[in-house]
Amino acid sequence: MITRTMSKNPRTTRGDLVNDLQRAGTKVTKATISNTLRRQGLKSCSASRVPLLKPVHVQARLKFSREHLNDPEEDWENVIWSDETKIELFGKNSTRRVWRRKNAELHPKNTIPTVKHGGGNIMLWGCFSAKGPGRLIRVKERMNGAMYREILSDNLLPSARALKMKRGWVFQHDNDPKHTARATKEWLRKKHFKILEWPSQSPDLNPIENLWRELKVCVAQRKPQNITALEEICMEEWAKIPATNEVDGTSGDEVLDPQWFECMDR
Repeated sequence: MITRTMSKNPRTTRGDLVNDLQRAGTKVTKATISNTLRRQGLKSCSASRVPLLKPVHVQARLKFSREHLNDPEEDWENVIWSDETKIELFGKNSTRRVWRRKNAELHPKNTIPTVKHGGGNIMLWGCFSAKGPGRLIRVKERMNGAMYREILSDNLLPSARALKMKRGWVFQHDNDPKHTARATKEWLRKKHFKILEWPSQSPDLNPIENLWRELKVCVAQRKPQNITALEEICMEEWAKIPATNEVDGTSGDEVLDPQWFECMDR
């Protein structure tokens, strides 16, 4: 019953099972339940977070992956990817684990410094292609559609020129309301930009996410002490990002392998 119940509803807790079995006339402990499940190859894990998809979203993702699965490498080299991200002054808001002795939890080496209100953060807009990073700018106010169009006007074409994009290059951005607003679509149309259609509720597989992660790791290592330093360091580290991955020697476009499209189907 224990294994069957967990297989049917993995969110069932051990306490739920204890109560269910007790009502059925069987008394067991949580430890017994844990041992039984482990013998069956089951272990307690954090549930993965995935987008809440409606049938229309599933179909859109499937359509996108089928349309682009066999696109040649040259097509992806002609895409400028873009996105916004927020960078915290005191690094990523994530749990860190340390190895320490008993009663040493407050030793400075075993703690993560925090400040009230998170110490501040900055919002960035950036873009890149297989040829390397484009412009990175700080968004100093709450972004709306008008500001987004101004950012594109001041930075997208200069980035395309600096990256020496071929004629007919394609611009990618997600379905944020600022990006899909009627005024923004009309502005892009008048500028004759070719847009990569992006499915709604798509998994966060924009390749620029890899650059954001690399940027945040590099910035955290330099430990900026104030917002001004944070912005300066972000710009410096962004400029250092090479067009080729220094770890495995692959170019940015190779992130778009068939498995990328298989994920779009899920």
